[in-house]
Amino acid sequence: MGWSFPLSPLVTTITIVLLLCVTLQTKVVKAFPLYTQNRWIVDGNATRVKLACVNWVSHLEYMVAEGLGERPLDGIAKEIKSMGFNCVRLTWPIYLITNDSLATLTVRQSFNNLGLPQAISAVQVNNPSLIDLPLIKAYQDVVKGLGDKGLMVILDNHVSKPQWCCSNDDGNGFFGDQYFDPDLWIKGLTKMATLFKGVTNVVAMSLRNELRGPRQNANDWFKYMPKGAEAVHGANPDVLVIMSGLNYDLDLSFLRKQQVKLSFSRKLVFELHWYSFSDGDSWTTENPNQVCGKVTGRVMRSAGYLLEQGYPLVLSEFGWDLRGTNQNDNSYFNCLLPLAAQLDFDWAYWTLAGSYYLREGTVGLIEVYGILTQNTTLPTTTFLLQRISAIQLPYRGPGLSEVEAHKVIFHPLTGLCISGKLEPLKLGPCSNSEGWEYTAQKVLSVKGRNSTCLQAEGEGKEAKLGNECSVWEIVSDSKLHLSSKINNASDVCLDVDSNNNIVTNACKCLSGDKTCDPASQWFKLVDSTRKST
Repeated sequence: MGWSFPLSPLVTTITIVLLLCVTLQTKVVKAFPLYTQNRWIVDGNATRVKLACVNWVSHLEYMVAEGLGERPLDGIAKEIKSMGFNCVRLTWPIYLITNDSLATLTVRQSFNNLGLPQAISAVQVNNPSLIDLPLIKAYQDVVKGLGDKGLMVILDNHVSKPQWCCSNDDGNGFFGDQYFDPDLWIKGLTKMATLFKGVTNVVAMSLRNELRGPRQNANDWFKYMPKGAEAVHGANPDVLVIMSGLNYDLDLSFLRKQQVKLSFSRKLVFELHWYSFSDGDSWTTENPNQVCGKVTGRVMRSAGYLLEQGYPLVLSEFGWDLRGTNQNDNSYFNCLLPLAAQLDFDWAYWTLAGSYYLREGTVGLIEVYGILTQNTTLPTTTFLLQRISAIQLPYRGPGLSEVEAHKVIFHPLTGLCISGKLEPLKLGPCSNSEGWEYTAQKVLSVKGRNSTCLQAEGEGKEAKLGNECSVWEIVSDSKLHLSSKINNASDVCLDVDSNNNIVTNACKCLSGDKTCDPASQWFKLVDSTRKST
């Protein structure tokens, strides 16, 4: 895969991380339906439920969930669960529920109309019970199959006319576009909400994916989005209602000036999208620390501020080119993960399946962001699973004050955290991490162990625990370098060697240089009240 950072104990660590994550997810007992409590999503017992989802595409021309020709539905659902996810954002087009001539097509007929005989044969083999169902019934069966494995579902209205999304001129972008009739949209939301009323694993409906295009404006957003929300809530008051912003869901800043007015409460959630290409090629043309600082600032100004205003925010699309050779994606993902950990928001990774029956004219097109391989049988890379495992479980929130507030020291490149339980200091699963305190004197001490703190011994040497405490400054625009002075002279930064040992080396890439990679030296102090396992 061409990863830029060698990790020799990787396989064992990944196995431990995934087992811990899946075990902890299954221990969480949720009382449905879900509600909002300030910036958190909670269950009926007022305990936080963190949505750690994966997107599953079902909105293209054939309107069938991807990968059902490669593997039985039951096996796909089990795989999703085994990878530590507790939720699926399942996409759908408005026409699926409003256009009777399409909705009554069977899966077989839908594929046949698009000249996809291989897809017919494959689904016949792997999911024979679905092949002759009407499309809407097949969609319902997918939702049920996910629920049977304890997976929550967000019904995501991705488009109106079924097709790949998105572009500014595809006719699906904004209210009044060629295929985006607001009245038909509200009718479709109402029918879908009604259809899934009482289906307890359907916990939320997102009103529309990535509003965009030349017609987009805040006034029409405020005119129509509350109408969609009221329609969904009126038909199915149990589900959370998720609202997207403008400009491909990058921008929710217009809500600073005017709040959404709804007749109901404790059900409103906002969503954000963030990809490397959201900021062009800046990740490869500028210094990574400076870009990370600039971009995270933009994310906070455009959407992250909503958390401070008391609204839940779901990062409902983000992804990473899993070939490992896309430097723009690599740098972006190293920056995204620490912000996701610190904000501790809900999220949905794009995407599940490794290929498409048909996308933009190409049969079997490979999805480079797909968590599963082309044939949907195995994870594309377990390294991704290790990295996102660090954000699958909640760090804090209602009902999770298990221990006194502390920090965990998160290393986004690996998805691991510094464990202070053994020496030499190593990276390990964040769910089993030692708690740390970052004092006013900028000392990193082990929580509950008097005078035991992190010491820098010198360049190229292992960091140690002791009672001669080093001062650790948070430096660089990214705020992800932990720097200390040695003998009041040279600066060193916390780093990781090839064996996952915690060391200190000369600080690198702090500014200016756009060619170097600082990722091994990026650490985030994450607030937590979660007890380590």
